[in-house]
Amino acid sequence: MPAATASDTRPERQYNRPAVGRVLSTAFCVALLAVAAAAFALTEGAKTSLSPIYGTRIDKVFSPTCNLHFCARRVARVEFKLRARQKLDVWIVNAHGVRVTTIVSGREYPKGLVALVFNGHGAGGALLPDGAYVPVVRLDGGHRTITLPNTIVLDTKAPTFRRYPQNVHLLLAPGTPGVAQAVLVPYTLNGPAHGLLFVDGHRVEITYRQRLSGVLQWDGTSDGRPVAAGAYSLAVAAQDDAGNRSTPLRVGQVEVRYLALARTAIRVGPRQRFSVRITLGPRRFSWLFAGRRGSSTARRLTLRAPRKRGRYRLYVSGAGHGVVAIVTVR
Repeated sequence: MPAATASDTRPERQYNRPAVGRVLSTAFCVALLAVAAAAFALTEGAKTSLSPIYGTRIDKVFSPTCNLHFCARRVARVEFKLRARQKLDVWIVNAHGVRVTTIVSGREYPKGLVALVFNGHGAGGALLPDGAYVPVVRLDGGHRTITLPNTIVLDTKAPTFRRYPQNVHLLLAPGTPGVAQAVLVPYTLNGPAHGLLFVDGHRVEITYRQRLSGVLQWDGTSDGRPVAAGAYSLAVAAQDDAGNRSTPLRVGQVEVRYLALARTAIRVGPRQRFSVRITLGPRRFSWLFAGRRGSSTARRLTLRAPRKRGRYRLYVSGAGHGVVAIVTVR
């Protein structure tokens, strides 16, 4: 009986050893999964942590020397929002990472908007050279420093013309078939900029986009209204996004005329026919002479002089403009 008992229990001991191994392996896997889960949670927490600064708005380009009649401001705005009250130091570094000026030193700001400006001058007050600059913010009393990913370009040089017409002489006759209805001024610049056209010193056009070349044009209007007949000088200039504007350059002169007769002094006998040619004018015009009136599309107007001797006015009008000729009946 004892021998039989010993042989019966030996297989049972061999069976329990693998069971213990499986228990230990399962415990190890559970521990490993717990560590991995904790590491994942820490990583995700780091990813979702919010920056103390948000809502950044910084001007991309500005000119401290631009004329305020042309540009909106001579400073670059540096704006951002704080998620909580912070004590800040803010400074500007150049393209080499060297601090060139300090905007704020040890000032405390409440939660919300922080609005600052960079005026383009260094710590000593001198104007900084043209180039790229970046704002840097230090928070928490110096415990955290953030370089904002916004480059500010300081640009004080006005664009220049490489090519433009310099001797324009044109007759502009709005409404007259076969005659120029607008003056065209092509140009080329040394860099992308807005083109501007001036008529007697008054700006009549500025291009919507900044380009290296373009064509400016004027149709004889100012502020949406036709100008009076007469001679007008043309000039061009260029302006970049920073507000730097070049000195206007004279292009030439344009003569604006709406109605013109081949002659304005006519001599004729009583009851004789006479004619006058319409050299400039719209397709249809009206006339008034010696109590009679009419309209025509012919470019030559033929009328009969009155019986009575004297001086008479021939009035021709069209498209809101008029011209007068003196008819002398001898």
